[in-house]
Amino acid sequence: MRKKLFIIAGTICLILGLFGIVLPLLPTTPFLLLTAACYFRGSDKCYNWLMNHKVLGPYITSFREDKAIPLKAKIVSVSLVWATLLYCIFCILTKIWLQIAFLGLAIAISWHILSYKTRKKIN
Repeated sequence: MRKKLFIIAGTICLILGLFGIVLPLLPTTPFLLLTAACYFRGSDKCYNWLMNHKVLGPYITSFREDKAIPLKAKIVSVSLVWATLLYCIFCILTKIWLQIAFLGLAIAISWHILSYKTRKKIN
């Protein structure tokens, strides 16, 4: 029963991580790392699939080993954060304090992403 719960939790984290690729405020890396941890405890088959996945496996390995994010992932992440939050600031939000808060959020998220080393090429 415990292994099944880890597999379910890992799958939920995987789905959230995949959504995080296209939704700027949802983080990708923590969910993928959590997926790997859950799959490691729940199923060798799921863990091996994840770590050998063409896209996700090298991304997880790179981050775990080097604490680095590929350049392309940084560019996409920061671009999506700014596009989404600037849209909110100029088209949705009417209160100045919310606009300032969203601008601060964009800066903080960008700083966090850019604070990691850049991995220019995945093995």
